[in-house]
Amino acid sequence: MEIKERRIYTLDDIAKELGVSKTTVSRAISGKGRISKETRERVQRFIQENDYQPNAVAKGLAQKKTYNLALVHPADYASIDFPFFRDCTNGICKMASRYNYDIIISMIDGEDLSPIHRLVLNRKVDGIILSRATENSAAQKYLKDSGMPYLVIGLCPDESTVSVDNKNQEASQELTEIMLMKGIRRIALFGGKESHNVTQYRYQGFVRAHERMKTAYDKELIMMNVENQVKVLEAVQRAVKAKADGILCMDDFITDMTLSCLREKGIHIPEELKLASLYDSMQLENNIPSVTSVRFNTVKLGEYACFKLLKLLGEDMEQEEFQPGYQVILRESTK
Repeated sequence: MEIKERRIYTLDDIAKELGVSKTTVSRAISGKGRISKETRERVQRFIQENDYQPNAVAKGLAQKKTYNLALVHPADYASIDFPFFRDCTNGICKMASRYNYDIIISMIDGEDLSPIHRLVLNRKVDGIILSRATENSAAQKYLKDSGMPYLVIGLCPDESTVSVDNKNQEASQELTEIMLMKGIRRIALFGGKESHNVTQYRYQGFVRAHERMKTAYDKELIMMNVENQVKVLEAVQRAVKAKADGILCMDDFITDMTLSCLREKGIHIPEELKLASLYDSMQLENNIPSVTSVRFNTVKLGEYACFKLLKLLGEDMEQEEFQPGYQVILRESTK
């Protein structure tokens, strides 16, 4: 049986077939420009019958678009916040694909903004998503000055910056209150870099929980910039010496290192010390004992971030509902 090869039509081909100009065909497809209703319908009928697909590059040039978005991760994302960035990336790619955009992933190390400079100066993308919000961000300042549309994942004090985030402050407050209600009074708080906005919001939630419960907290038990195994070990030693009866870690990475240090010191969870995390992961769920954590829908957060950027770019978006909720999951580590 002979298989008939399907013909691929160009704008020139359609114009010749219908006896009209290439400009007329382009206007009929885009819906812009003045042409008669009859001609528009003839062109639309032809492309439907022949399954015409506009060339993406040509379409982009005509509309001055690349149909690419950039997702900029910090260089340390793989080792520190991998589950968060992985899930967020999945959501962003899913939404971008739905609207025929592709994602270019780039990474910046510290204050070296050369990857972002290349994206902007070479006009490689239509918009940029920054996956981490920081205080006095040089990347945000550059993008704002350049005029490149961008969005930040993480709440920003600057109201002119479009951002999306989970309810980190609310989740931190709720989990801290639960620990206090369980009779855990001397809670040590282990946090990451103070320059990260998420660290500040989670700290504020911790403080508000104590204020609401009318319970004082010991500032000596607040330990920030706990970024590696050595610093976590120092924090654990300080917490034990200060007779902390619980530890609240700001993310799963810090929690995992804390568990390792507690095992080395022979401190049993939850018998001798309670432990909880402000970000859940499969590893914490499967740990023995399993760790009380806050679970966020980070895939959905990524989808919504991409949705808001595309809307900012002027795309005709379907209504998208996003409720940045969370779930506190009580497990064995706080019993």
